[in-house]
Amino acid sequence: MGFLDRFKKTINTPITVSDSSVIAPANGKMIDIKEVSDPVFSSEMMGKSTAFRYEGDEITLCSPANGKLGVLFPTGHAFGVMMNNGMEILVHIGINTVDANGEGFKVLKKQGQSVKAGEPVVKVNLKQLAKKYDMSTMLIITNPNNRTIEFKKPNEVKLGDSIFA
Repeated sequence: MGFLDRFKKTINTPITVSDSSVIAPANGKMIDIKEVSDPVFSSEMMGKSTAFRYEGDEITLCSPANGKLGVLFPTGHAFGVMMNNGMEILVHIGINTVDANGEGFKVLKKQGQSVKAGEPVVKVNLKQLAKKYDMSTMLIITNPNNRTIEFKKPNEVKLGDSIFA
């Protein structure tokens, strides 16, 4: 096994967290949801939300929690995790990126699969998609399962960092 093989293995290794934990799905900047240009997301119509901005040519977005991929759009622009504790999360990658019809997205999992926090779900070609779309990525708690949700303040995050206050 070469040096790069060990690095790849590290990227694909799930992160050990409790079933009530929600983590950053990639390295980037966590921003206030009100900074997102789409009012459906910025007004939190779909649920308590936060957002992320990522840099670079390509990023792999990972499951933010332990659970099951209840929704995984074939276009790759969004996926939902039904957490083992009953909470439900939607990760929506970019604004209006459904219109890309899958171009710039590579789906790495299948709907219905169990996932651990930190497992890769979708690879995103930011360089290609950012030419046409706002690539803010929203994380929405669509069903808090009777839990009060409070996100940390906007800051730099690493894959695996808790995003709850």
